[in-house]
Amino acid sequence: MLKDKDRIFTNIYGWHGSDLKSAQSRGDWQGTKEVIKLGHDKIIEIIKDSGLRGRGGAGFPSGLKWSFMPKEVKDRPHYLVVNADESEPGTCKDRDIIRHEPHKLIEGCLLAGFAMRAHCAYIYIRGEFYNEAFVLQKAIDEAYDKKLLGNNACGSGWKFDVFLHRGAGAYICGEETALLESLEGKKGQPRLKPPFPAGVGLYGCPTTVNNVETIAVSPTILKRGAKWFASLGRENNTGSKLFCISGHVNQPCNVEEEMGISLRDLIEKHAGGVKGGWNNLLAVIPGGSSTPLLTKNVCDTILMDFDSLKNAGSGLGTAGVIVMDKSTDVINAITKLSHFYKHESCGQCTPCREGTGWMWRMMERLVTGNAEIEEIDVLLEVTKQVEGHTICALGDAAAWPIQGLIKNFRPLIEERINNFNSKSTKAAE
Repeated sequence: MLKDKDRIFTNIYGWHGSDLKSAQSRGDWQGTKEVIKLGHDKIIEIIKDSGLRGRGGAGFPSGLKWSFMPKEVKDRPHYLVVNADESEPGTCKDRDIIRHEPHKLIEGCLLAGFAMRAHCAYIYIRGEFYNEAFVLQKAIDEAYDKKLLGNNACGSGWKFDVFLHRGAGAYICGEETALLESLEGKKGQPRLKPPFPAGVGLYGCPTTVNNVETIAVSPTILKRGAKWFASLGRENNTGSKLFCISGHVNQPCNVEEEMGISLRDLIEKHAGGVKGGWNNLLAVIPGGSSTPLLTKNVCDTILMDFDSLKNAGSGLGTAGVIVMDKSTDVINAITKLSHFYKHESCGQCTPCREGTGWMWRMMERLVTGNAEIEEIDVLLEVTKQVEGHTICALGDAAAWPIQGLIKNFRPLIEERINNFNSKSTKAAE
């Protein structure tokens, strides 16, 4: 369990103000100039030593990602782009950071941008986050008024600007290269990699794209030290993490907890437990809608970190925990997710454009049982033809929930098909 003294987001519930004065009283913008004095390479070294991994879903080591940026700024400027296009079903952490702790994000932009020799950051925020965008722009304006941003940010001598850019509500723009395309005013479609953004990113310049939470935790790490952050959690899965718990729990919530906490403790101590008790649990999607679900017997002991969930055949993803009790029609639940990915496919890659629609239509039939047993394997084969064969990971995201369903609930699917066929035979007779 995370101790209060180790919490990074002390206003995640909005009990106090989000304005600059309130943020400073919580420690934001304190010692920022001294951190900048450490220099570009030292800041990156501290982030590396802390073990911070990207909080947007992939879990790539953040310090390593920052180090990919060129060490010299030549004819092309460097950019930091913050991904605030939080659109993953079951995930609602970044919007609360923006709503209640915006100055942590803005301060993080300055420090991360300085480390990567960037003089400019763009925050790309989801179009539906109207109120959050208003709060964030107000916080940016406050930072400029107090000379925390601008030509001499925090009196450090480093020029740094932050611009807020509102998207139009496309899930695909959460993919980093599609986000860059959208930011440039083009249709939001993923780019082929390589070249990677660190070499050729926004406007063809070296760019790093990071998630809101990743950037927002960096000032606290840089001030309290790498050893402190690395002391939390488990090896290779260090620090604290915001978990979003929704579904069939008594108290849905966002909570900051230590990496490696058990799923059962997370649900029972923070979300009031599963409705009807732990034994009424059917399954849990542990990391946002794109991660394969886990059955109760796995949930009994699983730890919530990148490696534990990967070894269990799922993933931590965004840590959007979706709890399903035994009242859930799990086939129908996964069908709704299939429709989401079909709807949000940008259509650029044939396997995704055609496959997501095919998988959803097949799932619609499985909900009623209007299929043949052999078609389960056909569906599984199609998911594997989509997975790993697209430019971005949306194809994988569409395939994994169905694969998790077939892996864990195949007998239920077969039972539904047999019941449908039995009723059809009787009706025919």
